Amino acid sequence: MVSAHSLLAFAGLAFVLVLIPGPSVLFTIGRAITVGRRAALLTLLGNAAGVYGQVVAVAVGLGAVVLASATIFTAVKLAGACYLVWLGVQALRHRHDIAADLTAGAGGGGRGAGAAVRDGFVVGLTNPKTIVFIAALLPQFADPATGSVVAQMMVLGACIPLFGVLLDSVWALAAGAARDWFARAPHRLAAIGGTGGLVMIGLGTSLVFTGRKE
Repeated sequence: MVSAHSLLAFAGLAFVLVLIPGPSVLFTIGRAITVGRRAALLTLLGNAAGVYGQVVAVAVGLGAVVLASATIFTAVKLAGACYLVWLGVQALRHRHDIAADLTAGAGGGGRGAGAAVRDGFVVGLTNPKTIVFIAALLPQFADPATGSVVAQMMVLGACIPLFGVLLDSVWALAAGAARDWFARAPHRLAAIGGTGGLVMIGLGTSLVFTGRKE
C-alpha cells in the first residue's frame, strides 16, 4: 500500500516533470499542427501508454538494466530519435496534402487512430527524459515495509502519464486551434505543416545529444 506522503511527494515531482516542456510537448504540438487535434489527442494516449511502459520496466527491474548500460540506453534513445525524424520527414513530404485532408474531413493525414496511438506509444516508450527520471527516483518512493515494492511503483508511476495526458492536451488543443486558423489559407496551412515536420525532425535530432554521453 502506497503511503499518502509518498504519493503526494512523487506526484509533486511528476507534475513538475510534465509541466516543464520536453520532447512529449514538442511532439504533441508538431502532431497537432500536421495531423490535427483528434490525431494529436490519440497520440497523447499512446504516449501515456508508452511512458507507463517505462514505469512497468522500472518496477520489474528492466529500467535499472537500461540505465546501467550505456549501450542499451543509447540504443533506446536512438530508436526514438530516428522514429521522430521519420515522422517529421513524412510530415514535410505530405505538407501540401493537409488542406485537402482537412477539407475532406479526414483531419489525420490519411493515418488511422491505431497509427496515431502507435506513434505516440513509440515516442513515449523511448523518451530519455522520463527513462532517467523514473529509473532514478521512482524506487526511492516505494517502502518495502508497507507492501509489494512492484505494486507501489506501478501506482506511483501512473502519476506521470496521467499528468501528461491532462497537461499536454492543452498544448494539443491550442496547436490544433492554430491549425484551424491557418486552414483559411491553404498555402499557409502547408507552411505550418512543414513547420510541424521540422519541429519533429529537430526534436529527434536533439534527442541524440540528450542524457548520457559515456
